[in-house]
Amino acid sequence: MKAHNYSRKRQAICELLMSTREHPSAEWIYNKLKPEYPDLSLGTVYRNLKLLESDGVIHSVTVLDGIERYDAVTDSHAHFVCRYCGKIDDVHIPHNFNSLHESLGVEVKKVPGIGEIEYSNIIYYGKCDECINK
Repeated sequence: MKAHNYSRKRQAICELLMSTREHPSAEWIYNKLKPEYPDLSLGTVYRNLKLLESDGVIHSVTVLDGIERYDAVTDSHAHFVCRYCGKIDDVHIPHNFNSLHESLGVEVKKVPGIGEIEYSNIIYYGKCDECINK
């Protein structure tokens, strides 16, 4: 984390994100932390999420039904989004994923107007097993 004034609420938001694989929304985080921090506002959650994102501590995964979802796992991985229930899963592809990812980045950099790639986000959309079995 970059040098910012310490904030208990920011620390709690960060710890909550790092403790879950839910890919939560700001509202989910707010509802989880509100009992412990009664003066917490949704605006505070959003501001701290943006700060954590700009510091590279978390990433925005995608926007589902108008709601942004976040991930504290910042290593190289893809995501699977169920278009039916909205569940988001991490997809850790074996050894050759990083080289494939780098190759794609090299090709993207060749596109006129692309200066620098900071990070990428590969998302697969479909139907999860639970929804298929319903």
